[in-house]
Amino acid sequence: MSRKKWIVSNCDKEAATLIAEELNVSPYAALIASARGVKTVEDAEDFFGINEAVATDPFDFPDMYKAVKRIKTALDNSERIAVYGDYDADGVTATTLLYSYLALQGADVVFAVPNRHTEGYGLSYSAIDNISRMGVKLIITVDNGISAVDEAEYIRQLEMDLIVTDHHLPSEMIPDAVAVVDPHREDCILPFKDYAGVGVAYKLICALEGEENEVTESFLDLVAIGTIADVMPLKGENRSIVRKGTELINDSDRVGIQALIEIAGLEGKPVKSGTIAFGIAPRINAAGRIGTADRAIRLLLSEDYDEANLLAEEINEDNVLRQQTEQEILAQAIEIIESHPSWKYDKVLVVSGENWHDGVIGIVASRLVEKYGKPTIVITENEDLTAKGSGRSVEGFSLYDALSACADVLDHYGGHTLAAGLGIDTEKIDLFRREINRYADGAAAFCPVQNIDFKINPSCVNTELLDVIESLEPFGAGNPQPVFGLYNMTLTDITPIGSGKHLRLSLRRGETTLNAVLFRMTQLDFPYVMGDVLDVAATFEPNEYMGQLRLNILVRNIKLHDMDDEVLFDAMNSFDDIMSGRNTGHISALPDRDFIALVYKFIRSKGKWRYDNEILCKRLGLDAASYAKVCVALEALTELGTIIYDGDGNLTLPQENIKVNLNDAPVLKRIKEIEG
Repeated sequence: MSRKKWIVSNCDKEAATLIAEELNVSPYAALIASARGVKTVEDAEDFFGINEAVATDPFDFPDMYKAVKRIKTALDNSERIAVYGDYDADGVTATTLLYSYLALQGADVVFAVPNRHTEGYGLSYSAIDNISRMGVKLIITVDNGISAVDEAEYIRQLEMDLIVTDHHLPSEMIPDAVAVVDPHREDCILPFKDYAGVGVAYKLICALEGEENEVTESFLDLVAIGTIADVMPLKGENRSIVRKGTELINDSDRVGIQALIEIAGLEGKPVKSGTIAFGIAPRINAAGRIGTADRAIRLLLSEDYDEANLLAEEINEDNVLRQQTEQEILAQAIEIIESHPSWKYDKVLVVSGENWHDGVIGIVASRLVEKYGKPTIVITENEDLTAKGSGRSVEGFSLYDALSACADVLDHYGGHTLAAGLGIDTEKIDLFRREINRYADGAAAFCPVQNIDFKINPSCVNTELLDVIESLEPFGAGNPQPVFGLYNMTLTDITPIGSGKHLRLSLRRGETTLNAVLFRMTQLDFPYVMGDVLDVAATFEPNEYMGQLRLNILVRNIKLHDMDDEVLFDAMNSFDDIMSGRNTGHISALPDRDFIALVYKFIRSKGKWRYDNEILCKRLGLDAASYAKVCVALEALTELGTIIYDGDGNLTLPQENIKVNLNDAPVLKRIKEIEG
């Protein structure tokens, strides 16, 4: 769990009061909604689902008239149409949606999705050749195609037409196609543009129908899954789409989705956005990550219960294998990063390995972001000296912009602000690491953030809050599950649970004691001790047992109460600057002999130390302003060998005492030289 900067949301209390009174909603719910940009009663009616947001006219999308005209011509003339999708859950649901709709219209339609491992993302010449041999006259892309400039020309040469529907960011050129339907085109005037690929495909069938009706709305279950899986913001029309879609899933007779729910062990439970995000979507994604995505499409198209169950079981096995593979690669990536200490002071982590499974490197990148708190790109090197990478970012740093700045080093790239992919020659990986960090050095300051919806008094934590939380559904990007700040809590007990893999924490403030669960944390790795005063970021979830409803408190983040975040992160950046050579004046981080001795004596008294330097500051009786100085002292001691790392990640003393001259420590020399 990386250290994050805590930010408490600003809410408009006057607006929240008006919303609560006018709509008879909880004041807590109104406060959270106002912090998420809901300022008027009208906006609140949309947000809480009292009145659904007015759907965007599909013909306001660029080229929609052209797309509809060409598709209707194909239908009238019985031309063969190919729907070309993508291998992730967004692409799978988009492909299923458009294929199913066209089949209902009596179209001669086929579908195709690329193999992630042999073909990669988007249209390829081999895929186009295969489609051409099937006698296709019209190709419609979903969730891809906006960058297929050369491929569009090749399609034209083969005397086929192309319609692109996509939601990815376009480059300077867009394909020369019959129609390019993408809300992120520069000439798009839509006020809301953050549709998933399946959302754009849905707008296409609405345009073909002329309006939203029972036919189009029967596909909203697929749209909800793709929208949540692709982490699209649940604002504007997406919010009403997902709300309707989850309702449809709960009442759905779509055999494939029900088979996924059963295999995930979620049968009999109400389907919510979290069910989709953590139960359904990962399994659909696993089909394309580990094997081929067409199986997931066949599952969603299936009307046969036995066939659907077999496919769901196969995909579930893929998901288990995906998890195992992910853990293996994650361990290797961490080992590589730890063996290159200087990398940890880069603003962007770039780590690569040979023949890592390209279907899970994006997930591994997410895990590394969580561990190190920095934008991370994970690259798999192939035997032919080509490499493929996937990256994840933190709030405030656009990965897409960063890759654009390094475009001359890359073979190709694409994606979004917080997630992106790339292709690169293996021999250029080190150059890419330097170039993207050079870009990051010049970018605005950024750091991982822990958002708090608002502070809550522990005495107010009760089951009534569950109704508040329920009223804010659906949750996802742009509208996450609310996080409550429990501040100034004294840690009174620590109990291992789940065979020691998790912890139950007892926290007290005043007369109120709360029990909270911290998952995936052993007692050995937990840095706090009883008596510490902590701030806890928590989510609340229902737990019904023996007919009694209880409130579970789940710890999402935790920090010392008396450490000033602003001062601490300035000190963190100062130390990173020193270690990476970006230092421009940090004499305040230069410890004297007595300070270094203080740090050394503490480690010696403990025998070993394994926790973060922020915790070390606390145990030394220092505040956040001393963080960089403590880091420099430890670095000097380890450089000189008077403190060493053992094989278990602990700082300890060598077996023999070593006499050293502190002035010989490279880090101290570096600071003194810079300060002149």
